Amino acid sequence: MNFYTDNPDLRHHLSHPLMEKIVALKERDYTDAEKYDYAPLDYADAMDSYNKVLEVVGELCGTTINDNAEGVDHQGPRVENNRVIYADGTKENLELCRKAGLMGMAMPRRYGGLNFPITPYIMAADIVSRADTGFENLWGLQDCAETIYEFANEDQRQRFIPRVCEGETMSMDLTEPDAGSDLQSVMLKATEQPDGTWRLNGVKRFITNGDSDIHLVLARSEEGTKDGRGLSMFIYDKRDGGVNVRRIENKMGIKGSPTCELTYKNAKAELCGQRRLGLIKYVMALMNGARLGIAAQSVGVSERAYREALSYAKERRQFGKAIIEFPAVYEMLAVMKARLDASRTLLYETARFVDMYKIYEDIARERDLSKEERAEMKRYSKLADACTPLVKGLGSEYCNQNAYDAIQIHGGSGFMKDYACERVYRDARITSIYEGTTQLQVVAAIRHVTTGTYLNMMHEYESRPVNDKLQHIHEILVGLTTEYEHAVATVAGAKDQAYLDFMARRLVEMAGGIIMSYLLLDDANRNDSFAHSAEVYAKMTQADVAKHAEFIRSFEPSQLSAYKPE
Repeated sequence: MNFYTDNPDLRHHLSHPLMEKIVALKERDYTDAEKYDYAPLDYADAMDSYNKVLEVVGELCGTTINDNAEGVDHQGPRVENNRVIYADGTKENLELCRKAGLMGMAMPRRYGGLNFPITPYIMAADIVSRADTGFENLWGLQDCAETIYEFANEDQRQRFIPRVCEGETMSMDLTEPDAGSDLQSVMLKATEQPDGTWRLNGVKRFITNGDSDIHLVLARSEEGTKDGRGLSMFIYDKRDGGVNVRRIENKMGIKGSPTCELTYKNAKAELCGQRRLGLIKYVMALMNGARLGIAAQSVGVSERAYREALSYAKERRQFGKAIIEFPAVYEMLAVMKARLDASRTLLYETARFVDMYKIYEDIARERDLSKEERAEMKRYSKLADACTPLVKGLGSEYCNQNAYDAIQIHGGSGFMKDYACERVYRDARITSIYEGTTQLQVVAAIRHVTTGTYLNMMHEYESRPVNDKLQHIHEILVGLTTEYEHAVATVAGAKDQAYLDFMARRLVEMAGGIIMSYLLLDDANRNDSFAHSAEVYAKMTQADVAKHAEFIRSFEPSQLSAYKPE
């Protein structure tokens, strides 16, 4: 089985009209072909390359990585002599990915990468997650190399990025026992040495793949500081020693991915970028990439959950017929597919936005951008900033709901470890927690409600032509856009911050549902296979918007006291 070729929805998103511009910019109008014989000559050649690599990813995922997932879940990693020993299946998976050249996919060719745009790279993450959610964490941390590429000096790029492209692993060491989401409280101490290197001392906790080869470490470099302005980013090389794994957390799910507690004892490190910008600039960029990765992971889990449920519903017979023939079951499956398609279409829309502004940023390192290019970069950066918390927050919630429904369709069998959906259910749960909980995504997204970013997006999508068969869906969405606008005006008009914070989740969910509905409508307009999901999801969104709008209409800010703890 091939997890890329068996899913035509992926090719649909890869062939989006904006991709032609993204690829031309990424390839600098295909001038790399003069330097590298494997660089594409034109758009068709580039797309052929992406498809071939994704077919390799799909083949590995549909066979070895998928086949190893159950064993990895049972065996898991362990600690010996302060080092992590991966499960046997994880070792095999990593080795195959290295041999296939699937590490450092988005890095430039001059460092040994494939120079992929973010969109096909995120597609690979989607596929890997469907096979083994925990393994995607290890494989997907290659994305940390982007931080070295963007912010480190050229010497550091030359020394570290090729190692990632050759298959060495990475981690981002941010959280501590007393600093989870509140990274301003990080206290790992960084002390500068006379030779310009630094020494790190302290403890990090909940570090995914914490025994990696190359670490990005957030540490306090400025004496006497207590907030984010005293933090810097460092690169730690495992070959230099000084960092030990104290323990691996015993987790509910993603058990193949070692989540470590680390002790730093005079560990040698080097500054990445400028002092004091560790949290303010570098971690923010790192987290945006990580959140897009978790959104891809969520979509991969949603895909797996849906397929497990669909397969079981077709095979399981009750009262003389397959259970898929019962309305209660086929409605659940239709809703699962609609959630999956909605979160996936927002995932790839967001990935394209990220591609556009990131590529322009990269071009700006080589030459001055034109006024038009700079305006376009600013626009796409704003759209990416708006959509990243939306797709991570709502996509992870949909992933959890799909995993829940997959168990429900399996009935009692789904509660047993004989079926993959039990593992999928446990793996799904973390997606709405790590790299910023759903509640924190709402905090990040609400400013795009109040400043009109989401409303402007809705109006732009609303203006796109729609064929006659889909016109009724378009009319529903136009009405929902108006209802959303009224709800925002009601909440913002109260000029009460506590009231706005309380209603933020409802407003963000309304915005996300309407935007994903418009995107699904656009998919259906290009490809008939999305018509059913567009219809189902629009109806779901209609009900959700009505529920939230009515709550807002009937709620007075003075009623907040009823919800506050005594």
